[in-house]
Amino acid sequence: MPDKKRQSKKSNPKQLKWLIRGLVQAGGKLPLFDEHGQHYDTRLIRACIDHGWADPWFSNELKPDWIVCKLTKKGRDFCVSISPSVSG
Repeated sequence: MPDKKRQSKKSNPKQLKWLIRGLVQAGGKLPLFDEHGQHYDTRLIRACIDHGWADPWFSNELKPDWIVCKLTKKGRDFCVSISPSVSG
């Protein structure tokens, strides 16, 4: 049976949208909130970390349940491979 992490490089639209937002931020910082002010689902963030597209960056002492992440090189390359016009 194939390893889940190796099965596919596919993302869902919400994951890709979140990752692309990191292309234009200093250090590849990924947002905590979407364009409507809603906190991103922890499952979305964890899935991106599991794929190697994002890395936890630092702990937020005021909100320890928030996962502050940055885009990895693999994540940047993935975004560009899916949508070359977003190379940042």
